Amino acid sequence: MNIQLVPLHYVYLAFIVLIIAVMVRRRDTTIICVAGIMTIGLLATETLSGSVSGIFSSFIYAARELLSTIFIISIIVAMSRVLIRTGINEVMVTPLTRFIRSPQVAYWGIGFIMMIVSLFFWPSPAVALVGAVLLPVAVRVGLPPIGAAIAMNLFGHGIALSGDYIIQGAPKLTADAAGLPVTAVMTASIPLVIVMGTVSTVTAFWMLRKEMKSGFPVKLSDPISEAITVLPPSSDSVPLSEKPAVQRQTMPPRLQKTFALIIPLLFLVDVILMFLLKLQGGDATALIGGTAVLILIAVSLAAHRHTGPEETTNYLIEGFQFGFKVFGPVIPIAAFFYLGDAAITELFNNPLPAGSHGIVNDLGVALAGLVPLNNTVGAITMTVTGAVTGMDGSGFSGISLVGSIASMFAGSADSAPVLTALGQVAAIWVGGGTLIPWALIPAAAICGVSPFELARRNLKPVLLGLTVTTIVAIFLI
Repeated sequence: MNIQLVPLHYVYLAFIVLIIAVMVRRRDTTIICVAGIMTIGLLATETLSGSVSGIFSSFIYAARELLSTIFIISIIVAMSRVLIRTGINEVMVTPLTRFIRSPQVAYWGIGFIMMIVSLFFWPSPAVALVGAVLLPVAVRVGLPPIGAAIAMNLFGHGIALSGDYIIQGAPKLTADAAGLPVTAVMTASIPLVIVMGTVSTVTAFWMLRKEMKSGFPVKLSDPISEAITVLPPSSDSVPLSEKPAVQRQTMPPRLQKTFALIIPLLFLVDVILMFLLKLQGGDATALIGGTAVLILIAVSLAAHRHTGPEETTNYLIEGFQFGFKVFGPVIPIAAFFYLGDAAITELFNNPLPAGSHGIVNDLGVALAGLVPLNNTVGAITMTVTGAVTGMDGSGFSGISLVGSIASMFAGSADSAPVLTALGQVAAIWVGGGTLIPWALIPAAAICGVSPFELARRNLKPVLLGLTVTTIVAIFLI
């Protein structure tokens, strides 16, 4: 598989290295990403106007790709806001405190529940479900919001999505590209997913527990509430509401208990409908989002009575204000990395040579072509290649290519499924939502933490997990 690399590839790679270096120093990368977009646009269009226009167009492309995530986060936050003000969330989570009594139980409990839900419906809708119900309980017993985000992220976007044993979207893509049966790839991935998941989650828990023992600050109130209240209107904006952000809205105890019972039941009905109607991904997220809007309206009308319609709008405004504030710093970065995949063809009229699979995938193929063909080097190369193809923030965009490369490196029929599964695990753990900041936004936003901080916390556990998993794969080949 020969891929011709052109200056666009090298420039893109240089900017990736620069962005990573700046991120390591904990500095903002927006200007660098804009410079990267402009440089790539200049090379692609050979005109200054096309380069400058490409900046705005890439922002629009990134926003369009992220829009469904922005909406579900904003709506869940708006719903959570009204539940917090009315005290319904406290009544709703009280029974769960009997089972979740410590940060340790909260971490592992949230993680395993997230994994189970994600296996059936994929992580994005699972984050909304698990976060809305279990996050307040976890924070109340002393688990920091960042700990809850790590658990949801590693168990959902990591373990569940990399195996994908129920929906089977990931193994089908990699197996078809490698010319293997889906069952062969799934069987080969089981020990790899177990090793990867165990090493990363245990390491992350150990690091988190060490920080908590050394005096790590723990928020004891709801992180979604705090995330919204710390977003005051700018000096030149019109206030959204005249009442204080933390003002409680009184509601009769009986009505609180009624809503506290109905709301979990509604989400349970959503889960049942997802299963019966086979709703996954965006369809499942849409069902949860619509349910959250109806809950928001019903609770607002019951709590605020004659001012209910106006208050419903205010809650939605606060939710979207939070959502767009969280996504604001991410869109320029995502815009640059989306150029590594399909965006460059759409925005700059396909400036890549014939046979190209996108900048990032081309770099992955070129990397694979630089190493000798044997099982040990092949396993290491598959991990690195999978990670590289995941750098666009979509774990699924490059796994077909990973499957094709795995078939080239396979020295025998027995090694092909293992190498294919290894590349799949690496691509999805990196790009599916554990290391790339804009892929981390659902868990980070629900927990009220920075996606960049969450990516930094995940880095060591995930890299250690990939290293150990690669070693295990070498012995399995």
